[in-house]
Amino acid sequence: MKKITIIGYGRFGKTLHKLLKSDFDVLIYSRSTIEKDILEDEHITYDLKKAYESDVVFYATPINSFEKIIADHKKYFRDNHLLIDVSSVKMHPKSILKKYLEDTTIQALLTHPMFGPDSAKNGFEKLPIIIEQFRTHEENYIFWKNYFQKKGLHTIEMDAEEHDKLAADSQGLTHFVGRLLEEYGFKKTPIDSLGTKKLLEVEEQTCNDSWQLFTDLQQYNPYTKGMRIKLGDSYEKIYNKIISIDKKDSSNKKVVFGIQGGRGSFNEEAILYYVKKNDIKNYQIEYLFTSENVLKALHSGDIDQGIFAIHNSMGGIVFETIEAMGKYPFSVVEEFAIKISHALMIPKNKALRDITTIMTHPQVLAQCRISLTQKYPNLRLTSGTGELIDHALVARNLSEGKLPKDIATMGSTILAEIYGLAIIEDNLQDSKENYTSFLLIKRL
Repeated sequence: MKKITIIGYGRFGKTLHKLLKSDFDVLIYSRSTIEKDILEDEHITYDLKKAYESDVVFYATPINSFEKIIADHKKYFRDNHLLIDVSSVKMHPKSILKKYLEDTTIQALLTHPMFGPDSAKNGFEKLPIIIEQFRTHEENYIFWKNYFQKKGLHTIEMDAEEHDKLAADSQGLTHFVGRLLEEYGFKKTPIDSLGTKKLLEVEEQTCNDSWQLFTDLQQYNPYTKGMRIKLGDSYEKIYNKIISIDKKDSSNKKVVFGIQGGRGSFNEEAILYYVKKNDIKNYQIEYLFTSENVLKALHSGDIDQGIFAIHNSMGGIVFETIEAMGKYPFSVVEEFAIKISHALMIPKNKALRDITTIMTHPQVLAQCRISLTQKYPNLRLTSGTGELIDHALVARNLSEGKLPKDIATMGSTILAEIYGLAIIEDNLQDSKENYTSFLLIKRL
């Protein structure tokens, strides 16, 4: 009987051993201790030199460690060795074997058994295996091709690049969907259809494999990146079809704008400027207070378009917006700017001497910092957290007595009119020519 060594005894190493053990004298090399009740001592070695006494060596090892293993083991290679790779990607091991076997006569066979412990639990009949002759002598290649066929496997001859292209859209996609279902929390229910049961099988089978195998499939196949992008684009197209306005009836429908601020905010001023300029009559404004809320609402289909501040001529970038923009896809409808002026205001039943803190948006403070330092040096400058970052919401909460009595706010004078606040001073911005740029956005 041919003597064979299997390097690695994880889930697939055990499956490979099950395939070969009745026909060959199989030696297992593992860096981890193997329990005695699984294998007899004579079939296990922890000595690399002994492992390479076999003429044929299979590598049932993680994809990400394949190069290190080949590099570390190279000193034990012999001219008559046949090295057989069984990994789930093919271009990567092919390039590694080319690199380390270039000046040798050592043979190498590329295979991908398209099955694992779960699918092979009832035998190997008709399970597929991909093979590429690569550096294998014709006699050895025919031997192993015939052997796999005699074991009932369906052999498919294919070069490494074609394999990886096809595998990205089959195995890579399937494993990705399985992990998505796991992350989603997909579970069995009493009303599951046949299709649902099939999805549960996909989740179970793919998630039984290690996370390392999943990431290796995604990282070491050069074609899986394109698969993931295509999958994401397909999701967006279908999602958009579900939530988009029916174009045939769009003339009768109200356009819903979601804005970064509350009532009386500069965002409201910006959207009112936009609808007037474009003669939009039938519209509705949703006050969402933060850029992230705008993007989230746009993504979920709760609004048709969104608007938020992106940059100010004095204060620079609106960091709240920049942080939120990285979380959601969108496209820009229009960018425009409006002139901004800031007023300091307090509740009407308070005097300035009662005030210790100015709470408003960080951008307002950035645009008025010099003026405030000179005119109101004793007042603490701060911004609210969460939705309270919006100065219009601060103004509303002040008017409703929901904030401490020693707080003032800043923003447009419109806020004083809406919420019954007293204006202490207007035009506190450090520059008379103070402009804020806004982005009007829609879904991709």
